[in-house]
Amino acid sequence: MEQSGKHLTEVLAPYKDERGAIIPLLQKVQETFGYLSEEAISQIAKFFKVSESEVFGVATFYAQFRFTRPAEHCVKVCLGTACHVRGGQQILEAVRRDLGLESGSTTTDYKFGVERVACFGSCALAPVMVVDDRVYGRLTPTKIKETLDKYR
Repeated sequence: MEQSGKHLTEVLAPYKDERGAIIPLLQKVQETFGYLSEEAISQIAKFFKVSESEVFGVATFYAQFRFTRPAEHCVKVCLGTACHVRGGQQILEAVRRDLGLESGSTTTDYKFGVERVACFGSCALAPVMVVDDRVYGRLTPTKIKETLDKYR
């Protein structure tokens, strides 16, 4: 994922002279690169001849925009009531331990990102973890390494 130079310029080109197209352009940049980097915000500001704070202000107004690089695999651990009662917190700790995440929610190589989720609605399978779009239910901390190894 590279947002530098020529490729970002190619994404910006169709929006030339369309100042009102900041939001569609931000969406296109995020769709292309996965997030809005400081570099992208800076280049968009130069492209539209506005300040970086104006572009950043527009982007931060909407919850749809991300400002950090997403991980290749998104791991979501459910901590809803059923999952909590059946050991969801231990699953989350096992995931963090296996991925070596002491703080933050993304591994340093951007291979895995970890999120806590309030409820997936798969309570019958509790405790539940979702990796990308695949649901893993009735987990135990000992099954975590085996499950995550499928994505390494």
